[in-house]
Amino acid sequence: MQPEAVLVIGASGQIGTELTIELRKYYRTVVAADLKMPISEVAEGGPFVRLDVLNRSGLADCIRKYQIQQIYHLAAILSATGEKNPELAWRVNMKGLRNVLDCSVTLGVKKLFWPSTIAVFGPNSPKKHTPQWTIMEPNTIYGISKLAGERWCDYYYQKKNLDVRSLRYPGLISYKAPGGGGTTDYAIDIFFAAKRQRRYTCFLKADTRLPMMYMADAIRATLMLMEAPAERITVRSAYNIAAVDFTPEEVAAAIRDHIPDFVIDFEPDFRQQIAESWPESIDDSIARRDWGWKPLFDLKALTTDMLAHISV
Repeated sequence: MQPEAVLVIGASGQIGTELTIELRKYYRTVVAADLKMPISEVAEGGPFVRLDVLNRSGLADCIRKYQIQQIYHLAAILSATGEKNPELAWRVNMKGLRNVLDCSVTLGVKKLFWPSTIAVFGPNSPKKHTPQWTIMEPNTIYGISKLAGERWCDYYYQKKNLDVRSLRYPGLISYKAPGGGGTTDYAIDIFFAAKRQRRYTCFLKADTRLPMMYMADAIRATLMLMEAPAERITVRSAYNIAAVDFTPEEVAAAIRDHIPDFVIDFEPDFRQQIAESWPESIDDSIARRDWGWKPLFDLKALTTDMLAHISV
Protein backbone atom coordinates (compact mmCIF):
# COMPACT_ATOMS: atom_id res chain seq x y z
CA MET A 1 0.00 0.00 0.00
CA GLN A 2 1.22 3.49 -0.91
CA PRO A 3 1.47 5.91 2.04
CA GLU A 4 0.02 8.88 0.15
CA ALA A 5 -3.55 9.96 0.92
CA VAL A 6 -5.76 10.38 -2.15
CA LEU A 7 -8.96 12.41 -2.63
CA VAL A 8 -11.51 11.52 -5.32
CA ILE A 9 -13.93 14.39 -5.95
CA GLY A 10 -17.04 13.16 -7.73
CA ALA A 11 -16.68 9.65 -6.31
CA SER A 12 -20.37 8.87 -6.82
CA GLY A 13 -20.23 9.41 -10.57
CA GLN A 14 -19.63 7.03 -13.43
CA ILE A 15 -15.82 7.33 -13.43
CA GLY A 16 -15.45 8.10 -9.74
CA THR A 17 -17.22 4.94 -8.60
CA GLU A 18 -14.83 2.56 -10.33
CA LEU A 19 -11.74 4.72 -9.89
CA THR A 20 -12.24 4.93 -6.12
CA ILE A 21 -12.61 1.16 -5.86
CA GLU A 22 -9.45 0.62 -7.91
CA LEU A 23 -7.38 3.22 -6.05
CA ARG A 24 -8.19 1.58 -2.72
CA LYS A 25 -6.27 -1.48 -3.88
CA TYR A 26 -3.07 0.58 -3.92
CA TYR A 27 -3.42 3.46 -1.43
CA ARG A 28 -3.95 3.22 2.31
CA THR A 29 -6.26 6.25 2.47
CA VAL A 30 -8.61 7.07 -0.42
CA VAL A 31 -11.22 9.65 0.54
CA ALA A 32 -14.38 9.53 -1.56
CA ALA A 33 -16.08 12.93 -1.85
CA ASP A 34 -19.35 13.94 -3.49
CA LEU A 35 -22.62 15.75 -2.89
CA LYS A 36 -24.55 12.49 -3.13
CA MET A 37 -23.95 9.15 -1.46
CA PRO A 38 -21.96 6.65 -3.53
CA ILE A 39 -22.80 2.99 -3.96
CA SER A 40 -22.27 0.92 -0.82
CA GLU A 41 -18.99 -0.57 -2.08
CA VAL A 42 -17.51 2.94 -2.21
CA ALA A 43 -19.18 4.30 0.93
CA GLU A 44 -18.20 1.37 3.08
CA GLY A 45 -14.72 0.83 1.68
CA GLY A 46 -13.14 3.94 3.17
CA PRO A 47 -13.78 7.53 4.25
CA PHE A 48 -16.66 9.38 2.58
CA VAL A 49 -17.09 13.16 2.76
CA ARG A 50 -20.02 15.22 1.52
CA LEU A 51 -18.22 17.92 -0.45
CA ASP A 52 -19.32 20.75 -2.72
CA VAL A 53 -16.40 21.59 -4.99
CA LEU A 54 -17.70 25.17 -5.20
CA ASN A 55 -17.05 25.53 -1.45
CA ARG A 56 -13.32 26.32 -1.40
CA SER A 57 -13.02 26.43 2.38
CA GLY A 58 -14.71 23.03 2.72
CA LEU A 59 -12.38 21.61 0.09
CA ALA A 60 -9.34 23.04 1.87
CA ASP A 61 -10.52 21.63 5.21
CA CYS A 62 -10.85 18.16 3.66
CA ILE A 63 -7.35 18.32 2.14
CA ARG A 64 -5.88 19.39 5.50
CA LYS A 65 -7.80 16.87 7.59
CA TYR A 66 -6.73 13.87 5.55
CA GLN A 67 -3.32 15.28 4.51
CA ILE A 68 -4.19 14.72 0.87
CA GLN A 69 -1.26 14.41 -1.54
CA GLN A 70 -3.07 13.35 -4.72
CA ILE A 71 -6.43 14.57 -6.05
CA TYR A 72 -8.63 13.13 -8.78
CA HIS A 73 -11.10 15.91 -9.58
CA LEU A 74 -13.97 14.33 -11.53
CA ALA A 75 -16.97 16.48 -10.58
CA ALA A 76 -18.53 18.09 -13.67
CA ILE A 77 -21.76 18.85 -15.50
CA LEU A 78 -21.72 16.83 -18.74
CA SER A 79 -22.76 17.69 -22.29
CA ALA A 80 -26.50 17.03 -22.50
CA THR A 81 -27.19 18.30 -18.98
CA GLY A 82 -24.97 21.32 -19.57
CA GLU A 83 -26.97 22.43 -22.60
CA LYS A 84 -30.07 22.56 -20.43
CA ASN A 85 -28.37 24.65 -17.73
CA PRO A 86 -25.31 26.45 -19.15
CA GLU A 87 -24.82 28.72 -16.13
CA LEU A 88 -24.63 25.78 -13.73
CA ALA A 89 -22.32 23.87 -16.07
CA TRP A 90 -19.91 26.79 -16.37
CA ARG A 91 -19.90 27.43 -12.62
CA VAL A 92 -19.33 23.82 -11.62
CA ASN A 93 -16.86 23.01 -14.38
CA MET A 94 -14.83 26.22 -14.18
CA LYS A 95 -15.09 27.47 -10.62
CA GLY A 96 -14.81 23.95 -9.28
CA LEU A 97 -11.59 23.36 -11.21
CA ARG A 98 -10.11 26.69 -10.15
CA ASN A 99 -10.86 25.89 -6.51
CA VAL A 100 -9.09 22.54 -6.81
CA LEU A 101 -6.12 24.05 -8.64
CA ASP A 102 -5.71 26.84 -6.10
CA CYS A 103 -6.09 24.58 -3.08
CA SER A 104 -3.61 22.12 -4.58
CA VAL A 105 -0.98 24.85 -4.95
CA THR A 106 -1.64 26.45 -1.57
CA LEU A 107 -1.75 23.20 0.40
CA GLY A 108 1.08 21.37 -1.34
CA VAL A 109 -0.81 18.65 -3.18
CA LYS A 110 1.79 16.67 -5.12
CA LYS A 111 -0.26 15.52 -8.10
CA LEU A 112 -3.65 16.34 -9.64
CA PHE A 113 -5.74 14.49 -12.22
CA TRP A 114 -8.56 16.27 -14.05
CA PRO A 115 -10.49 14.74 -16.96
CA SER A 116 -11.04 16.48 -20.26
CA THR A 117 -13.14 15.11 -23.12
CA ILE A 118 -13.51 14.71 -26.87
CA ALA A 119 -16.14 17.47 -26.55
CA VAL A 120 -13.27 20.01 -26.70
CA PHE A 121 -13.27 19.36 -30.45
CA GLY A 122 -15.89 21.02 -32.62
CA PRO A 123 -17.58 20.83 -36.04
CA ASN A 124 -14.48 22.23 -37.78
CA SER A 125 -12.09 19.69 -36.24
CA PRO A 126 -10.98 16.74 -38.40
CA LYS A 127 -13.56 13.97 -37.95
CA LYS A 128 -11.34 10.96 -38.51
CA HIS A 129 -8.22 10.25 -36.43
CA THR A 130 -8.54 13.66 -34.80
CA PRO A 131 -4.97 14.64 -33.88
CA GLN A 132 -3.63 15.79 -30.52
CA TRP A 133 -3.21 19.35 -31.79
CA THR A 134 -5.77 20.71 -34.22
CA ILE A 135 -8.51 23.31 -34.61
CA MET A 136 -11.04 22.85 -31.80
CA GLU A 137 -13.87 25.42 -31.52
CA PRO A 138 -16.31 23.43 -29.33
CA ASN A 139 -19.96 24.48 -29.57
CA THR A 140 -21.37 23.10 -26.30
CA ILE A 141 -20.94 24.69 -22.89
CA TYR A 142 -19.42 21.40 -21.69
CA GLY A 143 -16.80 21.43 -24.44
CA ILE A 144 -16.10 25.15 -23.98
CA SER A 145 -15.59 24.72 -20.24
CA LYS A 146 -13.34 21.71 -20.73
CA LEU A 147 -11.19 23.47 -23.33
CA ALA A 148 -10.82 26.41 -20.95
CA GLY A 149 -9.98 23.91 -18.21
CA GLU A 150 -7.22 22.40 -20.33
CA ARG A 151 -5.64 25.81 -20.65
CA TRP A 152 -5.92 26.44 -16.92
CA CYS A 153 -4.24 23.10 -16.18
CA ASP A 154 -1.36 23.88 -18.52
CA TYR A 155 -1.10 27.37 -17.00
CA TYR A 156 -0.84 26.02 -13.45
CA TYR A 157 1.86 23.59 -14.56
CA GLN A 158 3.83 26.30 -16.38
CA LYS A 159 3.39 29.12 -13.86
CA LYS A 160 2.91 27.36 -10.51
CA ASN A 161 4.76 24.07 -11.07
CA LEU A 162 1.70 21.97 -10.23
CA ASP A 163 1.97 18.39 -11.50
CA VAL A 164 -1.44 18.28 -13.18
CA ARG A 165 -2.32 15.57 -15.71
CA SER A 166 -5.34 15.01 -17.93
CA LEU A 167 -6.97 12.75 -20.52
CA ARG A 168 -9.52 13.55 -23.19
CA TYR A 169 -11.93 10.73 -22.45
CA PRO A 170 -14.15 9.44 -25.24
CA GLY A 171 -17.61 8.06 -24.40
CA LEU A 172 -17.25 5.74 -21.42
CA ILE A 173 -19.17 2.49 -20.95
CA SER A 174 -19.72 0.93 -17.53
CA TYR A 175 -22.14 -1.40 -15.75
CA LYS A 176 -21.39 -0.24 -12.18
CA ALA A 177 -22.76 3.30 -12.37
CA PRO A 178 -25.18 5.06 -14.75
CA GLY A 179 -24.12 7.77 -17.14
CA GLY A 180 -24.12 11.33 -15.88
CA GLY A 181 -26.04 13.16 -18.59
CA GLY A 182 -23.68 12.83 -21.53
CA THR A 183 -24.35 12.49 -25.25
CA THR A 184 -22.65 9.08 -25.32
CA ASP A 185 -24.85 7.65 -22.53
CA TYR A 186 -26.81 5.62 -25.08
CA ALA A 187 -23.85 3.23 -25.18
CA ILE A 188 -24.54 2.38 -21.53
CA ASP A 189 -28.34 2.42 -21.61
CA ILE A 190 -28.52 0.13 -24.63
CA PHE A 191 -26.96 -2.79 -22.73
CA PHE A 192 -29.33 -2.51 -19.77
CA ALA A 193 -32.35 -2.23 -22.09
CA ALA A 194 -31.18 -5.18 -24.18
CA LYS A 195 -30.74 -7.40 -21.16
CA ARG A 196 -33.98 -6.41 -19.43
CA GLN A 197 -36.48 -5.35 -22.12
CA ARG A 198 -34.95 -6.72 -25.35
CA ARG A 199 -35.65 -3.32 -26.92
CA TYR A 200 -34.07 0.13 -26.89
CA THR A 201 -34.96 3.51 -28.39
CA CYS A 202 -31.81 5.43 -29.25
CA PHE A 203 -31.59 9.22 -29.17
CA LEU A 204 -28.92 9.22 -31.91
CA LYS A 205 -29.18 8.17 -35.56
CA ALA A 206 -28.22 4.61 -36.49
CA ASP A 207 -25.01 5.63 -38.29
CA THR A 208 -23.65 8.15 -35.76
CA ARG A 209 -20.05 7.09 -35.18
CA LEU A 210 -18.35 8.19 -31.95
CA PRO A 211 -15.18 7.21 -30.08
CA MET A 212 -15.90 4.99 -27.07
CA MET A 213 -14.00 3.21 -24.31
CA TYR A 214 -14.79 0.52 -21.77
CA MET A 215 -14.47 1.78 -18.22
CA ALA A 216 -11.80 -0.81 -17.35
CA ASP A 217 -9.59 0.70 -20.05
CA ALA A 218 -10.36 4.25 -18.90
CA ILE A 219 -9.39 3.46 -15.31
CA ARG A 220 -6.22 1.73 -16.46
CA ALA A 221 -5.30 4.69 -18.69
CA THR A 222 -5.85 7.09 -15.80
CA LEU A 223 -3.60 5.12 -13.46
CA MET A 224 -0.95 4.65 -16.15
CA LEU A 225 -0.84 8.39 -16.74
CA MET A 226 -0.65 9.21 -13.04
CA GLU A 227 2.10 6.64 -12.43
CA ALA A 228 4.24 7.75 -15.37
CA PRO A 229 7.45 9.62 -14.50
CA ALA A 230 6.96 13.38 -14.78
CA GLU A 231 9.69 13.66 -17.40
CA ARG A 232 7.65 11.41 -19.74
CA ILE A 233 4.62 13.73 -19.66
CA THR A 234 4.90 16.09 -22.62
CA VAL A 235 1.25 17.22 -22.70
CA ARG A 236 0.00 19.23 -19.74
CA SER A 237 -3.34 20.25 -21.23
CA ALA A 238 -4.89 16.80 -21.94
CA TYR A 239 -3.86 13.70 -23.85
CA ASN A 240 -5.97 12.17 -26.61
CA ILE A 241 -6.76 8.53 -25.82
CA ALA A 242 -8.74 6.06 -27.89
CA ALA A 243 -9.99 2.49 -27.78
CA VAL A 244 -12.86 1.75 -30.17
CA ASP A 245 -15.34 3.69 -32.29
CA PHE A 246 -18.77 2.45 -33.35
CA THR A 247 -22.31 3.45 -34.32
CA PRO A 248 -25.55 2.59 -32.48
CA GLU A 249 -26.38 0.04 -35.17
CA GLU A 250 -22.97 -1.61 -34.80
CA VAL A 251 -23.29 -2.00 -31.04
CA ALA A 252 -26.83 -3.32 -31.53
CA ALA A 253 -25.44 -5.95 -33.92
CA ALA A 254 -22.82 -6.92 -31.34
CA ILE A 255 -25.57 -7.32 -28.74
CA ARG A 256 -27.59 -9.52 -31.11
CA ASP A 257 -24.72 -12.01 -31.10
CA HIS A 258 -25.79 -12.64 -27.48
CA ILE A 259 -29.47 -11.64 -27.59
CA PRO A 260 -30.78 -12.45 -31.10
CA ASP A 261 -34.25 -10.93 -30.56
CA PHE A 262 -32.93 -7.53 -29.47
CA VAL A 263 -34.62 -4.63 -31.31
CA ILE A 264 -33.36 -1.06 -31.59
CA ASP A 265 -35.46 1.96 -32.63
CA PHE A 266 -34.20 5.45 -33.44
CA GLU A 267 -35.68 8.77 -32.29
CA PRO A 268 -32.89 11.37 -32.55
CA ASP A 269 -33.21 14.40 -30.26
CA PHE A 270 -31.09 17.48 -29.46
CA ARG A 271 -28.13 15.25 -28.62
CA GLN A 272 -27.77 14.32 -32.31
CA GLN A 273 -26.49 17.81 -33.10
CA ILE A 274 -23.97 17.57 -30.26
CA ALA A 275 -22.73 14.19 -31.48
CA GLU A 276 -22.32 15.47 -35.03
CA SER A 277 -19.91 18.15 -33.79
CA TRP A 278 -17.57 15.56 -32.27
CA PRO A 279 -14.89 13.32 -33.83
CA GLU A 280 -15.62 9.87 -35.23
CA SER A 281 -12.21 8.51 -34.24
CA ILE A 282 -9.19 9.74 -32.29
CA ASP A 283 -5.42 9.72 -32.92
CA ASP A 284 -3.80 8.85 -29.58
CA SER A 285 -0.26 8.28 -30.85
CA ILE A 286 1.23 10.82 -28.43
CA ALA A 287 -0.14 8.97 -25.38
CA ARG A 288 1.12 5.68 -26.83
CA ARG A 289 4.56 7.20 -27.36
CA ASP A 290 4.88 9.03 -24.03
CA TRP A 291 3.61 6.49 -21.50
CA GLY A 292 2.78 3.31 -23.38
CA TRP A 293 -0.99 3.57 -23.67
CA LYS A 294 -2.80 0.70 -25.40
CA PRO A 295 -6.46 -0.37 -24.96
CA LEU A 296 -7.48 -3.95 -24.14
CA PHE A 297 -11.22 -3.97 -24.94
CA ASP A 298 -12.70 -3.87 -28.43
CA LEU A 299 -16.44 -3.80 -29.18
CA LYS A 300 -16.81 -7.58 -29.00
CA ALA A 301 -14.98 -7.86 -25.67
CA LEU A 302 -16.79 -4.97 -23.97
CA THR A 303 -20.18 -6.23 -25.18
CA THR A 304 -19.53 -9.68 -23.73
CA ASP A 305 -18.37 -8.23 -20.42
CA MET A 306 -21.21 -5.71 -20.09
CA LEU A 307 -23.94 -8.30 -20.72
CA ALA A 308 -22.29 -10.78 -18.35
CA HIS A 309 -22.42 -8.29 -15.47
CA ILE A 310 -25.92 -6.83 -15.94
CA SER A 311 -28.61 -8.65 -14.00
CA VAL A 312 -32.10 -9.10 -15.42
